[in-house]
Amino acid sequence: MKLTMKDAKAITMVVISALFYSFAMKAFVDAGNLFPAGFAGIATLISRCLDEFAGISVPFGVLYFLLNVGPTILVYHYVGHRFTIYSVMQYTLTSLFTEVLPAFPLTDDLLLIAIFGGIIGGFAVSVALMADASTGGMDFLAIFFSNRFNKETWSYVMMVNASILVIAGVLFSWEQSLYSIIYQFCSNQMVKTLHKRYKLKSLFIVTKHPEAVSEAVFKTCRHGITKINAEGMYSREENSLLYMTANDYQIRDIIKSIKTADPKVFITVMKSDEIVGNYYQVPFD
Repeated sequence: MKLTMKDAKAITMVVISALFYSFAMKAFVDAGNLFPAGFAGIATLISRCLDEFAGISVPFGVLYFLLNVGPTILVYHYVGHRFTIYSVMQYTLTSLFTEVLPAFPLTDDLLLIAIFGGIIGGFAVSVALMADASTGGMDFLAIFFSNRFNKETWSYVMMVNASILVIAGVLFSWEQSLYSIIYQFCSNQMVKTLHKRYKLKSLFIVTKHPEAVSEAVFKTCRHGITKINAEGMYSREENSLLYMTANDYQIRDIIKSIKTADPKVFITVMKSDEIVGNYYQVPFD
């Protein structure tokens, strides 16, 4: 795999993601005895169970790394090699940083710990996703199914995490478990807000230069365009209405290219909750 400037940027973002995630774990999760989302929560639960009921001390970082082995194999074959390599780098660094960094609780207020810990943890996950990577574990599975069905799956991940918290509540403390729900909700909302790969937008483009506009769009992305002959009811001038769907993160570049081809273009952008049919999703590699 030849390294490029894009790769260097992605690696930098992965390192930043691992640092922020580890910071959230040491400064908030450990301080509040919370259970984070995904495989981090499972690793935390297993680690505390072994310590509490068997007297065996197994570091979180070791369990977190081992749990990610299976999903890593899955996404390596079905999602993308670069994506997998960056994700392995992220969760490996997270495992390392959480063992190296000292515990430094910032507050004793469980509500503040849950809210700000969740925000920072969600930000860390989002940074990894923006680098076309992930934090492994449940992110791997969410990315895998999102890539297959072109739908966001973070809400389903939240349901799985809630099941983990029920087990944690029964075995340990319902107070920590309930505060963990706040932590996970804040983290989930951060991811849904910042991660735009599976958020779709529809563009309605009114132009007198449909061919030039279409060519400009095709140079920016590979999404199809539907052309409809239209007439301005006020001006009575003939126009063309172009319709297309694209990922949210592509919209800015698409609009910029369209305005270059036709400065007088009129564009309406609308949210698309779901699409049915063939839709090209930009691969990770």
